[in-house]
Amino acid sequence: MEPTPPLSVAVIGASTNRAKFGNRAVRAFAQRGYRVFPIHPSASTVEGIPAYRSIRDVPVEALDVVSVYVPPDVGQTILGDLACKPAREVWFNPGSESPALIARARELGLNVIVACSLIGLGAADDA
Repeated sequence: MEPTPPLSVAVIGASTNRAKFGNRAVRAFAQRGYRVFPIHPSASTVEGIPAYRSIRDVPVEALDVVSVYVPPDVGQTILGDLACKPAREVWFNPGSESPALIARARELGLNVIVACSLIGLGAADDA
């Protein structure tokens, strides 16, 4: 029996600032054994993990989880990218969601969860 590969997560809005939730999420998912893909427009790494400018650049065909930490206006600009990189769940964390964004994401067929991914992970007090 082959070992099960680790779950994968892209953190959109990953931050190099350890006080920000986009950084806390990178650490929390990594601590739980996820294969983490930080998405950051200019950083080459986040918490020592190679970062990607876009979710389209992530070197896997599909993801288990996408956790979004960017404002809704930025989220609107990346919905097409999210639709092109299949994910089992797309979490819009507090502050990243808007009614229009969520409606459009659902129209694109994304499995939207509007909640804090850190709480969903059981990591609200981590990092």
